[in-house]
This record gives sequence, C-alpha cells and structure tokens, in this order.
Amino acid sequence: MKIKNRQIALWSGPRNLSTALMYSFISRGDLKVFDEPLFGYFLKQTAVWRPSREEALAVMETNYEKVIKEVFEANIPTFTKNISNHIEGLNLDFIKPLKNIILTRNPKEVLASYSKQIESPTLLDLAYNHQLKIIKFLVENKVSFLVIDSNQIKLNPEKELRKMCDFSEIEFTTKMLKWSAGPKSQDGVWAKYWYHSVHQSSGFSQEITKPTSLQTEFLELHNHCETMYQEILKYANNS
Repeated sequence: MKIKNRQIALWSGPRNLSTALMYSFISRGDLKVFDEPLFGYFLKQTAVWRPSREEALAVMETNYEKVIKEVFEANIPTFTKNISNHIEGLNLDFIKPLKNIILTRNPKEVLASYSKQIESPTLLDLAYNHQLKIIKFLVENKVSFLVIDSNQIKLNPEKELRKMCDFSEIEFTTKMLKWSAGPKSQDGVWAKYWYHSVHQSSGFSQEITKPTSLQTEFLELHNHCETMYQEILKYANNS
C-alpha cells in the first residue's frame, strides 16, 4: 500500500532504543529511512570526539542546508532517526512541517550504557536539553508532536508503535514488530561501534535494565538530566 508523503522525524537521545525503532520502520518497506543525517554537520559544528568521527566526516554531508533540503524536505515518505543534539546551532524552522516524535529514556539507564563507550559524558552528549529545546519550539509554534519513553516500547511494542503510526498518519503493520538480525544498508558508518546488540536482535527486547548504582562522577550530570527528563515526560500525554 502506498502512503502519503510523510516526513517522520525521530528526535532521540543516545542509547534510547532509537536504532531498534529505526529497524522497525525499515521493516515497513514503504519509507525511505535515514540514520542520523545531521551527524556530519554536528561533528563539524561541535568538534566533539566520537569513535567514528573521521570515518563519518569522510563520507557525510556537513552542510546542514543540503541535508535539510535532501532529507527533511524530500518529496517522498521518509523516516529519519536523529540524535537530538544534532540540532546544535540550527534554526529549527525546518522541523515545523515534520511529524516530530521525541524519544527519551531514564538518564540513569542512559548513563550506565553510554559511559561504556564515552568515558566522560557531558550534557551535550546526552541531549536532554536539546529535546526540551525542540519541545519548547514546537509548543511555541503550535506544532503537534509526540513524546515516547523508550521503556514503554519494551513493555508494549505494538501499543507504542500504533501510537506513533496514528500520530504520523500512517497505517500500523505487524511487519514493524520484527526484523532480520544483522546490519542494515541504512546503518551509519558508526554502526560497528554502537550497534552490536541491535544487530543480534530480531525484535524489541522486553528486558528493562535498572542500574542499581551510579558512578560518583556522574551524579551531578545525572541530577541535571533527571530534572530535564521529568520535564520532558510532562508532555508525554498532552502533546
């Protein structure tokens, strides 16, 4: 079945189940799917270190205007998985016509996972402030959006996927509940550093890992992010 041109934009934090969700939308087969198209711009804009930095800069477009035109303004149905901090320094007018979905997660869980790759995470890395910036922009401009907590997807994937499809004005299909294990052609060049677990999966895991403790050096960052996370969740039912 053909669907109307829909530009669905997922605005996630790191380690938020966003790649599994991207695979879910790939499984539909009726959307052009992009994996973090603004990552090249973000790397050039911020000069932050990532394991894939040089590889990504070698192959990705770093001119945000070109990315917006070619991806977010494409005249075809699309799904873009984005890490929210990739908007750093951008005018957000381009997101007004999009079907914007905010994907968030408990910061204690994020820190426990993310710090295995990045030893000293920062507020910029975790992107809760960027998610709030997106939300406030959409509220101020009276643009509808959807907030999803990643653990809710694990608890009831079909319910949350139906919610996202209803919001995006596309039909839910059970194809979204499963995918083939292994890499996908849409994967970014950073997949070999970050996608080990999702490459072994063929559907959404229902296991929710609850860290029992947090490293002392992360406490201040966690508390800051927790405040913003709770603020984001206020929009989960009334967005």
